[in-house]
Amino acid sequence: MPPNLPRLYAHPFSSYSQKALVALYENGTAFEYRSLEEPEARQELAALWPMRRFPVLVDQDRTILEASCIVEYLDLHHPGPVRLIPADPATALEVRMLDRVFDNYVSTPQQKVVLDSLRPADSRDDYGVAEARTALETAYAWLDRHLAGREWAAGEDFSLADCAAAPFLFYADWTHPIDPSLTTLHAYRARLLARPSFARAVDEARPYRGYFPLGAPDRD
Repeated sequence: MPPNLPRLYAHPFSSYSQKALVALYENGTAFEYRSLEEPEARQELAALWPMRRFPVLVDQDRTILEASCIVEYLDLHHPGPVRLIPADPATALEVRMLDRVFDNYVSTPQQKVVLDSLRPADSRDDYGVAEARTALETAYAWLDRHLAGREWAAGEDFSLADCAAAPFLFYADWTHPIDPSLTTLHAYRARLLARPSFARAVDEARPYRGYFPLGAPDRD
């Protein structure tokens, strides 16, 4: 392993880890993968970030928290042929807006459903889960309209927004299936799955599908 490569603390099955991994794979960025399957990597993560949330990127003397910030950092300090933050400020604003849409209105309710399933039966939040499922349906319908005529979330170019969309829609459709009538959204999810950077992340995560508490479907 060459010295001084960026180190990514991540888990292959984590959606937020995959968001950062897609950015790295898009541009073929060399990095050291500190998989959190390993106890030593988990100890290092705890020393770096007491919240123990991941992914975390360490580059020289900098520690970058949060997947969106990691993608922006990579685009700034380790640029490649794929610009994940557009140079045009107005387009960059739309990309960041859509990144927040996928984080807050797809990933957050999806994780609410999954995490609730891990609770003891007498501690589950049925009302909150129902709200989360409704939020997902609302987000799905909006995205189906928004994506009409677009190849990627913000238009013709793959971006930070698509790095977020790929894992979040992937797991969301497992958790609360996208209605078959939303053909535009289904087609977009299929394009994301076919993108080599995300296909690689999906394949790396296959050994861990047993971790999915709702039962991983026999597809994708």
